[in-house]
Amino acid sequence: MANTVLQIDVSPRGADSVTRKLTQNVVERLAPDTIIMRDLTRSLPHLDSDWIGANFTPANDQTAEQRALLRISDTLVDELRRADTIVIGLPVWNFGIPAALKAWVDLVARAGETFRYTKDGPQGLLTGKRAIIALASGGTAVDSEIDFATPYMRHVLGFIGITDVSVVAADKMVLDPEAALKAADEAVLNLAA
Repeated sequence: MANTVLQIDVSPRGADSVTRKLTQNVVERLAPDTIIMRDLTRSLPHLDSDWIGANFTPANDQTAEQRALLRISDTLVDELRRADTIVIGLPVWNFGIPAALKAWVDLVARAGETFRYTKDGPQGLLTGKRAIIALASGGTAVDSEIDFATPYMRHVLGFIGITDVSVVAADKMVLDPEAALKAADEAVLNLAA
């Protein structure tokens, strides 16, 4: 059975990025047949009134300009649909997620595409997938009262139907970088391929 991993990198630090090293280690551990790479340091558009208008216009009524506005969002949603596992490199900045990752979330959380509203509330449409968050932080401990990144990403992923979420963390790097990296490496080794 073929498996496909969507690898999402956010950090602009290149080779010095802990999250990029972690996402690479996770992907190597998973040994997928296919890897879809998405580097969010290449700017994604932020939502504006034109995009929102295009998104809420029925597909048959959209103009060529509206379809063009939605093209990147359609591509990002397609990447999620094609992937069996999503590996997200998450640097924690100022207790939360980087703006580039928030732009990605805004572009993939689309009613009728990745979730739908029901009489019982929203229902995610991307079920049967797995996500692994490869996180690095300077002083923020994962799931501490000042960690707004990890719970947010778990919630967003669950909102679109991805409820099997694991975290590989190199957190509190400023306190003991060697121990943080060792814990993250051990967590990668413990991931089921």
